[in-house]
Amino acid sequence: MSAKAFTFICGDDDYLVSERGKEWFAEQTKDIADDLSKEVVDGRAGNVAEVEDAINRFTSAVQTLSLFGDRKVVWLKDVNFMANSQTGKAQGTLDLLDNLKAVLETLDSAQVGVLITAQPVYKVRSFYKWCQKNSDFTALAVDKNAAAMYARMIQDECEQAGVTIAREAVQLLIGKVNGNSRLIVAETRKLATYVAETGEQITERLVTDLVPNFGDADFFEAADAFYSLKLDWTLQALRRHFFTNSESRPLLGSLQSRNRLLIQLRVLLDAGAIRLGGRGIAKSELEAAARTYGHHFGGSEEKSNLNVFTQNPWYLGNLAVTASKVPLKKLIQFQIAFAEAFEGILERPNQQEEVCRELAIKCLS
Repeated sequence: MSAKAFTFICGDDDYLVSERGKEWFAEQTKDIADDLSKEVVDGRAGNVAEVEDAINRFTSAVQTLSLFGDRKVVWLKDVNFMANSQTGKAQGTLDLLDNLKAVLETLDSAQVGVLITAQPVYKVRSFYKWCQKNSDFTALAVDKNAAAMYARMIQDECEQAGVTIAREAVQLLIGKVNGNSRLIVAETRKLATYVAETGEQITERLVTDLVPNFGDADFFEAADAFYSLKLDWTLQALRRHFFTNSESRPLLGSLQSRNRLLIQLRVLLDAGAIRLGGRGIAKSELEAAARTYGHHFGGSEEKSNLNVFTQNPWYLGNLAVTASKVPLKKLIQFQIAFAEAFEGILERPNQQEEVCRELAIKCLS
């Protein structure tokens, strides 16, 4: 048993943090028969009042010992008020974290085992630094080898379900869900269920047909074609897009969102703040750039295409390949052209495909 009074697990990925927490909780409670000696407290809070409620429930749980004299285990789960968010920055929350610290300092690990899982966390806060020194501390990071980790997760799920998946389908699935590990597992299980009875392999085509597009990196063939800078492919992809879709706004929005990130990446590349290697961008370089330039983006950790530092490192590594090929001036011209295309579809709502074709020709010819 750890000499520390409690265990603290945090990280970049809420699913990985949660899964590690489940493993810890299962191990600590495997010999406890009394359900009242196993308690999970929801740590999610949207305002200071909810933070106070969560901490009060946790305090009550750790101070109420088992009726049968057994060791009790308490998990403060999915804490989100340690982030650099409006709630996390509120003075009331900071005061309540001091209260939580006081409770944790009095714990007797022989009587009660405590786990706190948190994501995201703002690492400059004093409470976070105190946890580093005074807990059995684990910080889970999604590093530059994230794509390999995601691929292993997919393969593991497929093996457990007794199905196989094509290599191309693995890469497509990771791209479709923007490297979100929780979605990777959920969508892999869905695909495995779909092919379980037939015994067929999960193919690239099945992923295309069955997995929706998630997050800022919405997967549109036309968007990928556009950023390949190949006009012929882009025009063909636009034809296929408008064969099944009459609306161009989601496509233009995807182009514009991706371009915002490309502009930021290109500036960082030109400044020498990050470098493009064989495996994309090194996470250490991205973190160093965030420390130097992050304050220009408001310091928020909420995911936004206006802040390159809030994006998945694996996804940024893919985008950086494109950013390295397109001059900053051209990317800015693209952004202006997208805005003009939005104006064009307002003026010609019945000719949206034509507006997009004109956009492609203007930018790529």
